[in-house]
Amino acid sequence: MLAATVRVTRDLDLAEEMVQDAYVQALRTWPRDGVPDRPAAWLTTTARRGALNALRRRRTLDAKLPLLLEPEVAEVAEPQTIPDDRLRLIFTCCHPALALEARIALTLRLVCGLPTPDIAHAFLVSEATMAARLTRAKKKIAVARIPYAVPAAAELPGRVDAVLTVLHLLFSTGHTARAGAELVRDELTGRAVDLARMLRLLLPADREVAGLLALLLVHQARRATRTDPAGRLLRIEEQDRTAWHRELIAEADRLVVTALRAGPPGRFTLQAAIAALHAQAPSYPETDWPQIRTLYDELLRIWPSPVVALNRAVAVSMVDGPAAALVEVEAIERDGRLAGYRYLPATRADLLRRLDRHAEAAEAYRAALALADNAAEREFLADRLRELR
Repeated sequence: MLAATVRVTRDLDLAEEMVQDAYVQALRTWPRDGVPDRPAAWLTTTARRGALNALRRRRTLDAKLPLLLEPEVAEVAEPQTIPDDRLRLIFTCCHPALALEARIALTLRLVCGLPTPDIAHAFLVSEATMAARLTRAKKKIAVARIPYAVPAAAELPGRVDAVLTVLHLLFSTGHTARAGAELVRDELTGRAVDLARMLRLLLPADREVAGLLALLLVHQARRATRTDPAGRLLRIEEQDRTAWHRELIAEADRLVVTALRAGPPGRFTLQAAIAALHAQAPSYPETDWPQIRTLYDELLRIWPSPVVALNRAVAVSMVDGPAAALVEVEAIERDGRLAGYRYLPATRADLLRRLDRHAEAAEAYRAALALADNAAEREFLADRLRELR
């Protein structure tokens, strides 16, 4: 709805206001008149009509304002490779005139519908800080008059990395919900996969687009086995590999091979290759951990992120033992950039448990539990703490 309304207004704030007004009208009229046959179409049409009326009033009040509503002919004639309003809005929000973090945050808020607290959590900043970033980004789009359109081919390289990061964060947010009773938010993971497939059609020769789609498909293939029937979180070694979606894994493998053959791998292709090795292993003990560590070494070289370093430490623990990995995790702790990141104390706790340092492991599990808001993750951590006792 928002993407369709922005197409009329070219104004993100006005579009958001009109979408909210459409919901208010629905709450007032549907109980009296009944729910329409096509409720989504009704809401979208109402929002767009409200936007048109608002724009007419704005022009009447101040004739000196620039004409904000383009003629209908111009809208139809606007270049568009893929007819999807969400993808167009993603490219608008990922304009290089905005700072990279602002592009990603704004897209997650407007296109993906993530609440500001979830976005702040993904960036490891406060909610107030993220709200200010979002406001500044929307003002920048208005001042710079950034067009609402999929950019021309020559402009794509400046935006693709931000778009890929948005889709990855969208999927990650749905893959493990920050809070709530459910571990997975299927509407977010499904939306990310759909948009990644559309992006693949738009940019079939882009290696990193193929890599991202492969990464999402591998994780999606394991979706049904990540919890038991009671909703308890299952570690990968506990999951039923026969229930994994083999067609998605095979599709992901083809995409990874294609990307690797086309040139030096980027960060999404390397992550996809790591995920594919996990998915292709006949069993957990047969996982090719040395190869996974090698891939993490390369990923850390081209993308020196503390989260990558933490994930690499897990691979190190499987190759060189938990003591070697614990040294690396403690170095990440001293770095300070992952303060408040629940998986840091959780990883440390698991390594300490494997070293039979149970008192320290229990303390680390309690620290992770204090940072976790998702019910499935909290129950998992509480179970590990009970096991230690």
